[in-house]
Amino acid sequence: MPNDSQAGPSAGSVREVGSYPINLTGPRSHTLVLKPGVGSLSMGPSQLGKKVDLHVASDAPIDWTVFDVFATPAGSPWPRFLHYTGSDLGFFDWAQKRPIEEMTWTPILSADTVVDASQSNLHGLHVKLEPSGRSLSLILPKQPFRLSVSGDLSRFSATGDMPSSLTLAPRTGRRKNDSPFLLPDMGELHQVTSLTLHNAPLGQPISLECLNRYPNLKSLSLWGNFCDLNLLAHHTELTNLELRFMPDLEDLPTLNAWPLLDRFIAYNVEESAGKHLKKQMKTRAETRPWTDHASVSQLRKPEWWTTEFGRPFSSWTKRLAKLANEAYNVAQVTLSEAHSFAEAEAAITAFTVRFNNLKGIETTEREDLGEAVWQLSQSDHLIGQPITEEMAQHWFDAARDY
Repeated sequence: MPNDSQAGPSAGSVREVGSYPINLTGPRSHTLVLKPGVGSLSMGPSQLGKKVDLHVASDAPIDWTVFDVFATPAGSPWPRFLHYTGSDLGFFDWAQKRPIEEMTWTPILSADTVVDASQSNLHGLHVKLEPSGRSLSLILPKQPFRLSVSGDLSRFSATGDMPSSLTLAPRTGRRKNDSPFLLPDMGELHQVTSLTLHNAPLGQPISLECLNRYPNLKSLSLWGNFCDLNLLAHHTELTNLELRFMPDLEDLPTLNAWPLLDRFIAYNVEESAGKHLKKQMKTRAETRPWTDHASVSQLRKPEWWTTEFGRPFSSWTKRLAKLANEAYNVAQVTLSEAHSFAEAEAAITAFTVRFNNLKGIETTEREDLGEAVWQLSQSDHLIGQPITEEMAQHWFDAARDY
């Protein structure tokens, strides 16, 4: 057995592709399959199906040391990247002796939990917090590491040494017209010097009012839809600013608001503001040359954002997304010719029932289809009065079997 202390292989000695029985949750409880060029491993409850490599009950105790014998062909610990959904906290202790390059953890907790990770050697930790659940408080590692938190940020708190970088990706609404999202108080994490904020390009905007809690920022990276960009002018100590997939830069201060800026990236941003940024970048270079990377690229017209991100199928598999987009196109054309609510209901019902016999329609996909129905209800038609959200939702619920 790989984790048999009597006669098993030594640490890092198993590097060949193949199938190996391991005592993960009990004697020979699982079979681990090593594949060429694959450095990651995912584990979680059976409900996750093929999304994980090994099915492990969320409350099952795990012997993490079973992985000690495995190594990459180059000799570094395998797996390099771990994805785990469950409640076992043993990987924090395991990481005191065996470094983990990247750990993605979706905690399933039955009680509010405090974890002491101060001695753990985690190069990168990503905590994914589901909408409902208990709170998690983390005593952060003393060694430099990258921390990422996504989902319901209000359930997370941290103390101890600051991470070298912090990434926050809150669960926001789907619609860009929703009132701005306000980041929760992140406590001691406000002392970080490097912050990345992630959001959907056409989702509910995140207000940058939250940044007044981060007085030490030297590096800021923004992805997606934000508002109150004018408040960035208060962060005069920034040396690095990155703007990616941002459809609205209307209130962005001019580059001379950040006199210490050495590095600047604007990538996939709205066209008009992007052109102004290019000019500002060249002007700045004449008085103080850029000492690090500086670029403005992939300037996008308004219609590009709608095409790329306007429909809620971007995270679907290619096969399902193709079917969904085809059904959406048909429904949109039919709705554009609708003169009555009955005709509109028929169009949305026809769209909805297309997915009744499809495999793979689970909670996330159902929410996506509900959002698609709302979008369809807001598209052009000839009825002469609006289709309400409640009306469209009722038609959707009445027709779906998922």
